[in-house]
Amino acid sequence: MSCKVLLLRLHRCGMITLPEPRRSNANGRKFSRRTKHGEAGKEISGPLKSLLPLELIRVTSKKDSYLWNEFVDRYHYLGYTPLPGAQIRYLINSAAGYLCAIGFSAAAWKVAPRDVFIGWNAERRVQNLHLVVNNSRFLILPWVSCKHLASKILSLCLKQLPNDWLKVYGYKPVLMETFVEKDRFAGTCYKAANWAFVGSTQGRGKLDRFKKYKLPVKDIYLYPLDKDFRMFLV
Repeated sequence: MSCKVLLLRLHRCGMITLPEPRRSNANGRKFSRRTKHGEAGKEISGPLKSLLPLELIRVTSKKDSYLWNEFVDRYHYLGYTPLPGAQIRYLINSAAGYLCAIGFSAAAWKVAPRDVFIGWNAERRVQNLHLVVNNSRFLILPWVSCKHLASKILSLCLKQLPNDWLKVYGYKPVLMETFVEKDRFAGTCYKAANWAFVGSTQGRGKLDRFKKYKLPVKDIYLYPLDKDFRMFLV
């Protein structure tokens, strides 16, 4: 996906000429798929142990992909947009039914508090940014209410994702990041799962050089997937 984005930018700048697409895609179109499988289910509540064991389903089939997209579009406050770059998505299932849709994708290009925490320079960031993965979507379905479920799901994903990433992309990430909208969430599940708070964003878009476009401030949390993560990054 990153290569396709680069080629498209070069084409739009006039540096190369790409052939006409053989078929159209969904870029720019709002996701609108609605099925009975994505409709709100019966309330699921109770102690965490009543839902165990949890099944972590990596989204690989078109059926699961459509369901993940629909859950996120219906019930996540950001709605559905394609995740950037390299990515892995999971559906969390249990005997009581689906509980969660969670997604991991390419890391943010440049984030001052994260970069200071890591201690890398601009050159090393360019070389090693692929070793950082962003938890870009995390949706507990709105009819599910269970204490400690969110932190349990994070724990399962942190154990499973490095091996899945290795199978799909040929390498293991060493650091996880996420951004929590400060005025909307407290980041409780990340704190409970031992993620480290390293600072907040400035409330600007990545192309907002002149601070004209105010965006929600987000708290930044990091989780090392390898105790020697700095050795790989710096």
